[in-house]
Amino acid sequence: MADVLIRGVTLPSGVTTDLAVSGGVLVDPGSVSQPATIDGSGLIALPGLVDLHTHLREPSPTPAETIETGTLAAARGGFTGVFAMANTNPVTDTAESVRHLLRLAEASHAEVIPVGAITTGLAGEELCEIEPMWAEGVTYFSDDGFCVMDADLMREALQRVKAFNGVIGQHSQDCHLAGASACFPDEDSLNIDHPSSDTIWPGVAEAVIVARDVQLALDTGARVHICHVSTAESVEVVRWAKAQGAPITAEVTPHHLLLDCELLMSMDTRFKVNPPLRGWEDREELKRALAEGILDIVATDHAPHLPSDKDKPFPQAKPGMVGLEWALGIVIETMVKPGLLDWAGIADRMSYTPARIGKITSRQGRPLIVGEPATFTLIDPNRHAVVDRDDSYSMGRNNPYHGLNLPSPVLATFWAGRTTYQDPDLPVLS
Repeated sequence: MADVLIRGVTLPSGVTTDLAVSGGVLVDPGSVSQPATIDGSGLIALPGLVDLHTHLREPSPTPAETIETGTLAAARGGFTGVFAMANTNPVTDTAESVRHLLRLAEASHAEVIPVGAITTGLAGEELCEIEPMWAEGVTYFSDDGFCVMDADLMREALQRVKAFNGVIGQHSQDCHLAGASACFPDEDSLNIDHPSSDTIWPGVAEAVIVARDVQLALDTGARVHICHVSTAESVEVVRWAKAQGAPITAEVTPHHLLLDCELLMSMDTRFKVNPPLRGWEDREELKRALAEGILDIVATDHAPHLPSDKDKPFPQAKPGMVGLEWALGIVIETMVKPGLLDWAGIADRMSYTPARIGKITSRQGRPLIVGEPATFTLIDPNRHAVVDRDDSYSMGRNNPYHGLNLPSPVLATFWAGRTTYQDPDLPVLS
């Protein structure tokens, strides 16, 4: 592994310094001899990004993504760690399935951290092998894609993970209130002139589950993480919960920060996602809540699909969007440019805090100081590009940002000193 020296790069704190990499760790810049040298002027070094919510799709008989392609996309987006959701085929719901996923990920381009299912087969009927999966290193459990509707079962799951300070991630969607469709409750809603939060599956279907699980967290003292918050109502519930001292964390996705439900009028299935795109009022409240820290992190919910699953009439198409490669650019567009977050805030919401929630701070989400693993991403905050769905390392082409001119900041990604992505525009001096 060659030594690397990055001259005059800016850290999230605003300090400009030299960074040197040798043997997989950050070292004193004066200690490296004949390194590959990069001109870091105008660039920012962020700690490696961590995504608490990634759908890698493998294992599966016909995967819409593989660990190889998904982690390549992650590295291109500046991510060095991704939590792989359990809704694969077979489901990650046993100790053996965790071991199998880790074997598949041995040659990946980012650290793959398995998320264990809460219930067997994601069926919501009985708890799966929580303790044996924990023994294999799993600390985060989620049936994402499905809500654990049985409150007693959810309470039992929380009691069991509390024993080892694990966390339960909830897909907050009351199936009775939301209806069968991921975006519209019935066929008549497809004829609306101006879609709003009241014409897609109602936000109350999210907020009531958030409220229930807040109470269960207060009751058990166990940690609950709310996946992909999409409504202002849910933000207020989380705000109240944190004021009560509940052990609650919550995430927002890049697409809910940038896009809104006006796009649904096109009936383009790229914009079908679960939870659905909401109104602009919700979008603006999500931004404010992320800036305030009421919403703790940004998580991509990267969800590639086969073309055959998207090339259908809107009601029958599967919900989901790809997101790893453009997540940081969207957060820059929606949060940094308007002055809602600075670079220290980005490092917190996209690296330090997701690593802390997932309990992987021993190897991810570490500060950029001498002696720490050389796990970081180099970005040019002023670089832009027009999004092309076909210019992607992901297998998924269900890209809702296709054709938009967005920040395209990532020039290089280093994972424990290994260069997992290098853009042709990286200013290498020698």
